[in-house]
Amino acid sequence: MVFSSFLFLLLFLPVTILINFLLPKKASNLFLLLVSLVFYYYGEELLTYILLASILWNYAFGVLIENRLKPERKHAKLILGIAIVGNLLVLGYYKYFAFLVENLGLHSIFKGSALEDIVMPIGISFFTFHGISYLVDIYRKEAKAVRNIIDMGLYVAFFPQLIAGPIIKYHDVAQQLTQRTINVDDVRTGINRFIRGLAKKIILANNFALVADSIFDADIADLSSPVAWLGICCYTLQIYFDFSGYSDMALGLGKMMGFHFKENFDYPYVAQSIQEFWRKWHISLSTWFKEYVYIPLGGNRKGNVRLYFNLLLIFVLTGFWHGASFNFLIWGLIHGLFIVLEKFNFPKLPTAISGLKHVYVLAVVMIAWVFFRVETLNDSLRYLHKLFFFDFKGSYYAFVFISPYFILLFSIGILFATPLRQKLTRKFTPFIAQNALLFFGGQHVFYLLLFVFTLLELSSLSYNPFIYFRF
Repeated sequence: MVFSSFLFLLLFLPVTILINFLLPKKASNLFLLLVSLVFYYYGEELLTYILLASILWNYAFGVLIENRLKPERKHAKLILGIAIVGNLLVLGYYKYFAFLVENLGLHSIFKGSALEDIVMPIGISFFTFHGISYLVDIYRKEAKAVRNIIDMGLYVAFFPQLIAGPIIKYHDVAQQLTQRTINVDDVRTGINRFIRGLAKKIILANNFALVADSIFDADIADLSSPVAWLGICCYTLQIYFDFSGYSDMALGLGKMMGFHFKENFDYPYVAQSIQEFWRKWHISLSTWFKEYVYIPLGGNRKGNVRLYFNLLLIFVLTGFWHGASFNFLIWGLIHGLFIVLEKFNFPKLPTAISGLKHVYVLAVVMIAWVFFRVETLNDSLRYLHKLFFFDFKGSYYAFVFISPYFILLFSIGILFATPLRQKLTRKFTPFIAQNALLFFGGQHVFYLLLFVFTLLELSSLSYNPFIYFRF
């Protein structure tokens, strides 16, 4: 089941919100856990047992680690290591085993059928990281072990963030699992946030995907350079509105049910450095790696050489987290390399001309997106060749998608990839304060019309899954 489906929007979600709102607080966690398991089982069926096993594994080891911390850390570190390795082995088997067999030449040992039977559970990268966060937080005494298996299950399997994040660190929501309230204002703002995210996905990302997919699925040799640039521009907008739209929906859903999750995007395309880009893009992933890998490795406390090594390693892991492919590793290395270069004050651009810094960031990000989107290294290099060695003789077929409606959406996409909405809100704050009733009435009408238009758009488009379902 996906957020952008009629089944979810018109049946699953309203029934869940209504029942949860009416239930007594003590019954809410059990209800939301059962609903989350139904949500996951609808798409994954028997693979749901992997999710259940993850919940039980981390619950048991969390209690064991906490018990070993009293009165001293006797064997606690060893137990933590075993628990983390267990999580990573499951993730590694489903996500990376076939990749390792292929690249280590182990086909004679592991026959084809054994590899073909491996089906990766959706969201395994996310709920595995949730489990590891939980265990490490207990070991660091930043949180107490959960004694109620239902609370533990809800933390790992809560459906708004189960499939594609954001990655929720346990210490950020530990108190909310047992002490939270739901009020009308939270439900209202949560619904508005959800509708914004849904519109990002259906109206913007899906329409950009029509163009991007038609270009990236074509034979690269047949593409003209203008079409290649159109493809990467559309994909740059598609992946932002697809993933930030999902995050908006997840945060909105959480708020409707009393949870307040941290932001996952902060307009990354207006960043003036790659380091700043990663403070704004997929914030939950970058902060997870910072807290649980980068800082334990020494961070920037052990000299420059170690700092550069740690940064590159983090981005290699970030790339590999996204998938078992050398292209993902290259994508991560590109970002890591430029962050290291920025430590040497590269590129040296005039501080007075901030626009050049934006151009630099977008250039690096878009080049890296080629490796992220194209499946093989050879095809990625061929695509880059089309971008920078201009060839105007290729096909222009993709331009049939360029209608006045697409141009309008493309313009809106560029505008709303910037903090335009916040700037307008700040600008009109005095007017809003003086005309609160008119503003909130107009706001409700706007979101209702946006939701209706999104449903109409959804009914006319073919199915287009969220990009981050792959990870």
